[in-house]
Amino acid sequence: MHTLLKVALSAGVVLGLATLALAQRGPTPDPTTRATLSDPEGPPPNPANVPFVLPKDIKWNGDPARQQTAVLYGDQSKEGPYGVLIKWAPGAFSRPHFHDQTRWIYVVSGTWWVSSSNVYDERTTYPFHAGTFSTDVANTVHWDGARTGEKEPAIILLTGVGPVKTVQVDENGKPRAPANK
Repeated sequence: MHTLLKVALSAGVVLGLATLALAQRGPTPDPTTRATLSDPEGPPPNPANVPFVLPKDIKWNGDPARQQTAVLYGDQSKEGPYGVLIKWAPGAFSRPHFHDQTRWIYVVSGTWWVSSSNVYDERTTYPFHAGTFSTDVANTVHWDGARTGEKEPAIILLTGVGPVKTVQVDENGKPRAPANK
């Protein structure tokens, strides 16, 4: 009797979850409202409901021959979440450093080359191709960029919670003295 009760309760839970999943999916779409690529596009979404920025309107800052950034939201120097696009031109790399906060990276396009060595040697970089997700663990040395010869820049989406401090390191992984400005 006890086993039968467990089976009945389990079946009820599975049936309830299946019903919930179907209810969240909504009704079956009316075939006359389905669109194909040959149909014209609809109107843009209401920006009050779905704010958006088209690729042509993203503001890039920095040196196109080296590295450019585009802030999507927030500010990594201030409290709170942020999202930044970073575009590495072929042949451009950062130098060994670490950040005091964990950050998350998604490779949007191109190939992003990364090393966790304290020593700057581009031959020690490993390729993260478009679609790769990575975590930049707080207080661990790394450096990154795009190798010479790449056909396109590497574009990454970097997200985290600020403020973030970046510390350059020497070949022993020890913090370098800040550069005089």
